[in-house]
Amino acid sequence: MRNQVISLYDYTGEALRPWAAAGYECYAYDIQHKAVWFWVSGRRKPITFVKADLYDLDTLRRLISRHEGQVAFMSAFPPCTDLASSGARWWASKAKSNPNFQTEAANHALLAGWVGETLGCPYYIENPIGALSRLWHKPDHKFDPCDYGGYLPEDDVHPKWPDIIPARDAYRKRTCLWTGGGFTMPTPRKVSHLTVAYDRADPSKSGKFSPVAGKTGGKSLRTKNIRSATPRGFAEAVFQSNTKREISLCL
Repeated sequence: MRNQVISLYDYTGEALRPWAAAGYECYAYDIQHKAVWFWVSGRRKPITFVKADLYDLDTLRRLISRHEGQVAFMSAFPPCTDLASSGARWWASKAKSNPNFQTEAANHALLAGWVGETLGCPYYIENPIGALSRLWHKPDHKFDPCDYGGYLPEDDVHPKWPDIIPARDAYRKRTCLWTGGGFTMPTPRKVSHLTVAYDRADPSKSGKFSPVAGKTGGKSLRTKNIRSATPRGFAEAVFQSNTKREISLCL
């Protein structure tokens, strides 16, 4: 029975929460973890957070061996630092130090796709707009978090970062998906997005930002984790459009 869901390069586990709530065994792999159990309050199944160096091919092989034949769904969030167009101004200097820096970064996404194909399950690989479209292929889908905010209740408040992430994911952050294995893109339920205004050194540039982008600048690990956290409405929408109800009901 395919009753497992795995997520690669996933520190927060947000992508897994709807699946855990339905009774699936969920595993989040990331180099930041210490193999611990994390129980989702009021839910039937925990999410297992596993420390794993996903840059290592042997680690990926062991992961496949561990889960093969049991995975119902997979998500992956390979690092975008060297790929996102928001960092394009640093590409030239990075290329001087390592001419292959973007190819190496793109290979992590390609290997995530290989894992999904080998496991034979629906999957998506997430990355922002950037070089991956050129180094691999154009994304299969694009979305903003606010496109799926309607999957969250009207009285929603973000449980971890309410001062940064608006209720019901009411913000824009254009995100691309590379998908396979029969992945079904969910139907949007849009909510109005919010913006915040900041003074810019260059007055010709817009001072309006997404609240998340405006409040999570810099290079700290904390802000990177907040920026990369899966929007909860999108996670719920993906679950609803890709779950096999007969499996979850049997658990």
